[in-house]
Amino acid sequence: MSGLVHAHSGLRWVVLILLLMAIFNAFSKKNGGTWTDKDKKITLFAMVFTHIQLVIGLILYFTSAKVVFSGDMMGNSVLRFYAVEHILMMLVAIALITVGYSKAKRAASDAKKFGAVATFYLIGLILILASIPWPFRNLGGAWF
Repeated sequence: MSGLVHAHSGLRWVVLILLLMAIFNAFSKKNGGTWTDKDKKITLFAMVFTHIQLVIGLILYFTSAKVVFSGDMMGNSVLRFYAVEHILMMLVAIALITVGYSKAKRAASDAKKFGAVATFYLIGLILILASIPWPFRNLGGAWF
């Protein structure tokens, strides 16, 4: 269990870096860039690593002691965060990133491909950043 928690916590940094790379790449090429294999790989790796993070997170969700379903769960901000808020926002974020990748894959022009990645990945990143249990939020999270 401890290994999964550390993997989930450490992999977050890989996901954040890949999402930032994909978003920066998309915004920098949105107005006149050409969609290359490098662009496809950056967006694909960002999406794949978010899905790997999702699988680890789902395993933790169903096996972790932090996720508690009880009558007082909604009244306790920490229990509510792990049981409802964290997973819900992460699922929405990963769905948006997946939609962004699919739209980019099917877009007719390079500008639309970069636009889809820039928009959907950025919204997904914002949701992810908002739903990470950062140490300063007093939810029991750590930096690693």
